[in-house]
Amino acid sequence: MIALLRRDLQLAVRAGGGFGLGLAFFLIVIVLVPFGVGPEQTVLARIAPGILWVAALLSALLSLDRIFALDAEDGSLALLATAPIPLEGVAVVKAAAHWLTSGLPLVLAAPVLGAMLSLPPPAYATLVLSLLVGTPALSMIGTFGAALTVGLRRGGLLLSLLVLPLYVPTLIFGAEAVRRAADGLPATAPLILTAAISAGTFALMPFAAAAGLRVNLR
Repeated sequence: MIALLRRDLQLAVRAGGGFGLGLAFFLIVIVLVPFGVGPEQTVLARIAPGILWVAALLSALLSLDRIFALDAEDGSLALLATAPIPLEGVAVVKAAAHWLTSGLPLVLAAPVLGAMLSLPPPAYATLVLSLLVGTPALSMIGTFGAALTVGLRRGGLLLSLLVLPLYVPTLIFGAEAVRRAADGLPATAPLILTAAISAGTFALMPFAAAAGLRVNLR
């Protein structure tokens, strides 16, 4: 599984869907927001938690269609189905590789981008922590969606329509945690719920993703 993870990380970077694409989109969204809503710091500070989380969510969508597409194109996916590693394990590795190349850079860049939106200083730690425990759910849910659409031509739009509704709980609790921290309120409850969603997705979604792969490989 470590060798598969290393291979997926190399493929993600070489295919152009690695660290740069999602991070650049995240930065562009945050830079454009003040042009759309105005430069008033009070307004930016109020909407910053939601904007940061929405931007992170949309950034995670950009590379979802590549999770299994490259393996399907070169025949590796059929070989993985017959490998000693179960397809559930393959799905977990794919989600981990997607998070390392798409989610982790967003977590690291979030404090800098939060400053651009005048996010109150007390909320920075909560912003990083909420993204750290919430973005793995985005990658795992996206892996499930990619498994369902891997055999379809131009399945990117369908993939987005499938996973966006499943992203909503993570978005709600992640943004609420940052919003509470910005207002000086305890953010423990939404952070725990965000982490619970991530844990639940990694407990259940690998089986759903494996079932989707088996259907598409028949």
